Amino acid sequence: MRIINPGTAVIETKSETSISVSGIASSLLPLTAIIPVRNEAHNLARCLESLKSIGEVYVIDSQSTDETVAIARSYGAKVVQFEYAGGWPKKRQWAMDTLPLAYDWILLLDADEVLTAALTNEIATAIRDPHIDGYYIALQIYFLGRQLRHSGASFWKLSLFRKGLGRFECRLQDQDASMADMEVHEHIVVNGATRQLGHPLTHHNVESLSRYILKHNEYSNWEARVWCDGRRDKSDEEIKPSLWGTQAQRRRWLRRHFLWMPGSPLAFFLYKYLLSFGFLDGVPGLIYCAMQGIQFFHIKAKIFELRTGRN
Repeated sequence: MRIINPGTAVIETKSETSISVSGIASSLLPLTAIIPVRNEAHNLARCLESLKSIGEVYVIDSQSTDETVAIARSYGAKVVQFEYAGGWPKKRQWAMDTLPLAYDWILLLDADEVLTAALTNEIATAIRDPHIDGYYIALQIYFLGRQLRHSGASFWKLSLFRKGLGRFECRLQDQDASMADMEVHEHIVVNGATRQLGHPLTHHNVESLSRYILKHNEYSNWEARVWCDGRRDKSDEEIKPSLWGTQAQRRRWLRRHFLWMPGSPLAFFLYKYLLSFGFLDGVPGLIYCAMQGIQFFHIKAKIFELRTGRN
């Protein structure tokens, strides 16, 4: 197992030995998992441990300085170094465009996500359906050690799709490293039929709040630029805002109409904490909802900065 540079091809596969998923012997699932990382040693082992039934695993690293690469190697993952030079594509789309993926199905995961046995079994059945080209998977979020059952923290991601039929939308061509080197709130668009899976991915946020804030500072840089300088030539590959569409379309529609309202960051916090019953998630729920409102404020403040030419 070796690290390779962007654009270099290497063929390296797991042995096709039988494994046991929930006590049922089966061969490795014929799909490729792609995991973008940067200093994820505290998360990656748990994620990779859950992927032992997956036929191929790529870890796309951004020059980590901790034990991330060593951990990936220890689990037999293929490690690729990605150096972001700005622009598009970013990390995950670059991996899908560049790497010699062995299988016809792609599973996108973050290092803090875990594939449960129940979801693995469901995926094994789902990818055999010739009529479906992509699947939405829900996130079961843990924040500061507690599962968020409320707080508006229910998300669906189109994480599983056929190779060549799913691509990230590009909402901003002119991007740089201050906006993170991977896709932020771009969504996968699948050219084909999609469905939802019944079992969720487990999402463990075990980062310090300091790192959480640093990452979301990059996200708000990107979001502000999108709303100020986003693509004018909207393509069919970009998700259209719609109050009656998918969850992603509804969220985008609400953001577009809600962002400009006076006091919207405070209203956003109150919506999550009170109307979405975030108070039932205890102190982690309060912190999560407050961080979401602050993130909204940062976006608005940075939009003002951009539009007044003070950046």
